[in-house]
Amino acid sequence: MREIVLDTETTGMEPADGHRLIEIGCVELDNHIPTGRTWHQYINPERSVPPDAVAVHGLTDVFLKDKPVFSQVFTDFLDFCGESRLVIHNAAFDMKFLNAELKTVGFPSLSMKRVTDTLLMAREKFPGSPANLDALCRRFGIDNTNRTLHGALLDAELLAEVYLELLGGRQRGLGLLADQDTKAGQDAASETGKSRPYRAPRAYTLSPEEKAAHEALLDKLTDPIWREIKKAG
Repeated sequence: MREIVLDTETTGMEPADGHRLIEIGCVELDNHIPTGRTWHQYINPERSVPPDAVAVHGLTDVFLKDKPVFSQVFTDFLDFCGESRLVIHNAAFDMKFLNAELKTVGFPSLSMKRVTDTLLMAREKFPGSPANLDALCRRFGIDNTNRTLHGALLDAELLAEVYLELLGGRQRGLGLLADQDTKAGQDAASETGKSRPYRAPRAYTLSPEEKAAHEALLDKLTDPIWREIKKAG
């Protein structure tokens, strides 16, 4: 099963107010495991980046001015995603920007039906607890010390690890099974090694009635092996 963990950075909060995408980062998963394949692109928003947005992600007008515009890169983005499921934290935010940009180039919107929202997963799993990416990294012991600023590719890579933990944690699950197997083996070895009291073999003697019933059964069989054994003995 192929999935794409995705994150974006923008000039602001609402595309309806003229804000634009400035960065997209994608991480490919195969059966919930990162394959090492990524897609990352900075985008010239064709407008200024407000100072409060720069404080979040550090992407300035000067840095973005020579980057391609969305119409030059969107086909590469769509080709990388293909028909795969998208894994996004607070998906409504990223999807409204992606679909607003796709609308500007005359391309159909991406459906929310193909999206897994890890924010909703976290709120369902840990109701009442902080569910932002930093909080989830702390909860699961994921190293996010490099995240001094928001960045689409780094955040997508961290989210891939968080997503795995929200699903149950592959390595943690394997470790638990291994611990259980080890304990079972130790218990079996301990049980085998216990000293037990000696019991003499019990003698079982057939009654005349049981012998007669056995012979009557043998009479009904063709060349019963029991009589062959008796003759050989």
